[in-house]
Amino acid sequence: MQPVECDRCGCSVLVTKNSWQHTTVQWTAEARAACQELGGESDDPTARSRSCTAMRDSIARAAVEGRITILDD
Repeated sequence: MQPVECDRCGCSVLVTKNSWQHTTVQWTAEARAACQELGGESDDPTARSRSCTAMRDSIARAAVEGRITILDD
């Protein structure tokens, strides 16, 4: 797994990019708490999301720029 930092909030997750379509993301408790989309900024548990579009975009950008390895390439 390779670290990727979110371009919006700066939290870091671990990523395995098996293909352009398949990505595994491991969130730490600290990253999850810091992420605005995952509910770190909200006291309402129903406001929490299951994914973060900013992190998804950051991972895609890292892949395109060659900062993370895509295993099937």
